[in-house]
Amino acid sequence: MLVEELLLEAGCAVVGPAATVAQGLALVDESLDGAVLDVNLGSETAYPVADALAKVGVPFAFVTGYGRHGLDGAYGARPTISKPFKPNSFGREIAAALFPADSEA
Repeated sequence: MLVEELLLEAGCAVVGPAATVAQGLALVDESLDGAVLDVNLGSETAYPVADALAKVGVPFAFVTGYGRHGLDGAYGARPTISKPFKPNSFGREIAAALFPADSEA
């Protein structure tokens, strides 16, 4: 729930959260500007959701305790924020990960 609260504080409109792959895939059809994915969804991983987001062109970032090197294959090239993260800079980190051109301006 902390991630949702931090996103709201950063001015994001939060759709979700999704605790399962099925819930995440259902949200892909929403009008999304970006997505934040935790790799672990209980006994599932968020990789099918990541694939669906990539297919429709929605930028996303992983938030994970595994770090970039703990992600499977090509997912390691995706923006990643490692847990534990600093709550006071989380909004800026997400903005930079999802919208790098905007954060450089």
